[in-house]
Amino acid sequence: MKILSYLLSSIFGLVFFSLLLIFHPLQWLGLKLFGQEGHQKVVNIMNWFLIKSLLILGIRVQFENKQELPENTTLIFVANHQSTFDIPPIIWYLRKHYPKFVSKKELGKGIPSISFNLKHGGAALIDRKDAKQALSELGRFAKSINKNKWSAAIFPEGTRSRTGKPKPFSVNGLKMIVKYNPEAFVVPISINNSWKVFKYGKFPLGIGSPIKIRTHKPIKVDSLPFDELITKVETTIKEAIY
Repeated sequence: MKILSYLLSSIFGLVFFSLLLIFHPLQWLGLKLFGQEGHQKVVNIMNWFLIKSLLILGIRVQFENKQELPENTTLIFVANHQSTFDIPPIIWYLRKHYPKFVSKKELGKGIPSISFNLKHGGAALIDRKDAKQALSELGRFAKSINKNKWSAAIFPEGTRSRTGKPKPFSVNGLKMIVKYNPEAFVVPISINNSWKVFKYGKFPLGIGSPIKIRTHKPIKVDSLPFDELITKVETTIKEAIY
């Protein structure tokens, strides 16, 4: 199986990075010609292709959303974090809610398509070594999603779990987003098996394990004190991880 993964990983890598190179200028055109809406449509299509490219590795993405998510308001998607491949399904399957990500500053440069989207698509780019910058950027981000009726997507663990086992949640980023979006709903999301793509390390990639993502019942931000809200969200997410 591992020998096969070397072959499939090479093909996948070529396809994946080709998609990033192709969609980089398309994002630029979408933004320049049609503004934010045009750019977002290009990003959505790109992420559909990125999801389908995982089929080269024999990996299907199963996204389960049995919830009636509120519309015309801000949603705050809160998920555990297992790999890079957590992100394309959230962008694609939740695209009508315009999810914008909280990401580390380093990803905002040097990566075709991804860096362009983070810089121009409404994301928050925080410097984890500079608390003042991080808080300022999160404040700007929180106000922006409120103004535009976008949604936020945040991984409170702060970094990926290499084994699938959730790490403790950090609440500072979520607290800032909630502060400026008191009318919002938090939507817990549980992600399973995404870490198995990197079970051998960066190369070769793991093959054949479906990525399973499940949304949970939305929770109104102002329905609980903040500490209780966070506890409920974290518990809900982790109870569905196996």
